[in-house]
Amino acid sequence: MTKRIIYVTDGDAAAAKAVATAAKTIGIGCLSLSGGNPTTCTYEQLLKSVTESTDEITVLLFDDAGQANEGRGEKLMIRLASEEGINVIGALAVASTERSGDWTKVDVSVDRYGKLSEWGVDKEGFRDIEKNRVHGDTVYSLDQLSIPVIVGIGDLGKMGGRDHPKRGAPVTATALQVIIERGDLTDDKDERPNLNEQSQKERKNI
Repeated sequence: MTKRIIYVTDGDAAAAKAVATAAKTIGIGCLSLSGGNPTTCTYEQLLKSVTESTDEITVLLFDDAGQANEGRGEKLMIRLASEEGINVIGALAVASTERSGDWTKVDVSVDRYGKLSEWGVDKEGFRDIEKNRVHGDTVYSLDQLSIPVIVGIGDLGKMGGRDHPKRGAPVTATALQVIIERGDLTDDKDERPNLNEQSQKERKNI
C-alpha cells in the first residue's frame, strides 16, 4: 500500500508537540523519529518506521539545525521521496529568522491568524515582503522535489502563543488541512501534477 506523507521542515521540541497535537486533531498520523534539532535518525530507521505506520496519511518532521543547502534532514527528505511506495502529498515550509539563508517557493501561506495568503510569512507568522516565498533552514530541496502542495508557515507551536499546543496548535492544523484538501492523493507518483511548476508558469504569464 502506498504511504501518503507530509513533510514538515522543523523538528525541535515545540514543533514536534504542535504537529502531534494538530495531527491528532484532524485524524492523521505523526512520526517524531526524524525530528530533533538536527535530525539524527538513520534512513533505515526512518523507512522502517514509515512502512510500519498504519495511518493513511503520516506527518514527518525534519530539521537541518541551520545548516545551509542540503543538511542531514533534507538528505533524508530527498531519499525518502524517491522511495517506491512513498507519495509525498505536501510539505509545510517553516520560516526561520535568517532571510539570508535558504528559501523555497510556496503555493500558499498560513499566517499566525490562520488566514491563507499568497504572501510568504516570517518566523512569527506575519506577512513577509515577498509573494509565494518562505525563508527557512530546511527548505532548500523542496523546489527540487515533485511535491504537489507546499504551504508556508511561521514557527510551529509558537507565533506569539497563537499556535501553542494547549490551544490545539490551530495554525499548524489549518496548514496540514490545506495540504490534505489540495494535495493530490493518487497512489501513482508519476501521474500526480507538480503544482509548484504549474504555479511558477502561471506567475510568469501574469
